Amino acid sequence: MRCTSVIILCFFPLLLWGQGMPIPGNTVERAPAHTHHHDRPINFGIKGGFTSSLFLVSKLALNNIGVDEVQNNYKLGYFGSLFMRINFKKHFLQPEISYTINRCDITFVKPPVEGANAGIASIASSIHSIDVPIIYGYNIIKEGPYGMAIFGGPKLRYVLNGQSKVDFDNFDHPGIKEELNPLNLSVTLGVAVTISRIFFDFRYDIGLHNISRQVTYDAPAATDDKPMPADELRFNRRDNVLSFSLGVFF
Repeated sequence: MRCTSVIILCFFPLLLWGQGMPIPGNTVERAPAHTHHHDRPINFGIKGGFTSSLFLVSKLALNNIGVDEVQNNYKLGYFGSLFMRINFKKHFLQPEISYTINRCDITFVKPPVEGANAGIASIASSIHSIDVPIIYGYNIIKEGPYGMAIFGGPKLRYVLNGQSKVDFDNFDHPGIKEELNPLNLSVTLGVAVTISRIFFDFRYDIGLHNISRQVTYDAPAATDDKPMPADELRFNRRDNVLSFSLGVFF
């Protein structure tokens, strides 16, 4: 009896171990869970892309005569950005900093003025700026490596007047120069598609106020019979920007 008890005690652990061993064809091995980049609390990334600007001209006057019809001639600009994304389940907050060059030309028919050259005049702008948008986004799709989000938020832009250039062509005023407002505010709306670490970003920036501070020119000297001209050239505009970018998460 004692011998039988000893044999049972010796083989009991082996029986338990054998029950725990996997039998081929009867068990399913689970793959280890993989954490995707957008499941992390914080992401960093870079992106770059192209822009297309639209100037919404609210006031353009030459020799105190207003211009009603202005045509935008789109030109490609470009930008590069660094960003940080803070994730809250399906929501995220994304501050960015970008160096941007926006380009756009406008043309218009000059109003008829005695003694002035007739024809078509143009204003070509190449505006360099540092942009700081603060984006709030919501992931409509967030499954595995795939995602699709909508987003929006304010954007603060600091215009670099020293690097920016505005050319006035076929104007009757000599030495025309435009000074841009250094600080500008706009609203950004967009959509982004993510595939693993790569994402595509489409957005539209809506300018909220006039970006032109003043336009000056070399006025002729005043005489007794011809006083100094006052406010002959006025130019107010807001800029809306459509952009596309390709980026990567670290």
